[in-house]
Amino acid sequence: MNKIHPKKLMLSKWTAVNVVGKDKHFLISNVIKPENLDQPIEFVELEAVFSKKTMRILWRELRDEQLWRQGWL
Repeated sequence: MNKIHPKKLMLSKWTAVNVVGKDKHFLISNVIKPENLDQPIEFVELEAVFSKKTMRILWRELRDEQLWRQGWL
């Protein structure tokens, strides 16, 4: 399991284990803050390095090593 903290995610680099729409390398381009600031962060926005497409995922999905690897491999 990848050890990460949601407040340290901004601009971190990630590699998808399975290619996502021809993209494999991603940057966290945005950490989505909840409407109620007392709530924990739930979502992040990933930007594909090659195509510049973005997608929103639960930040906890990044902890699953069967889906994501930290850094660009």
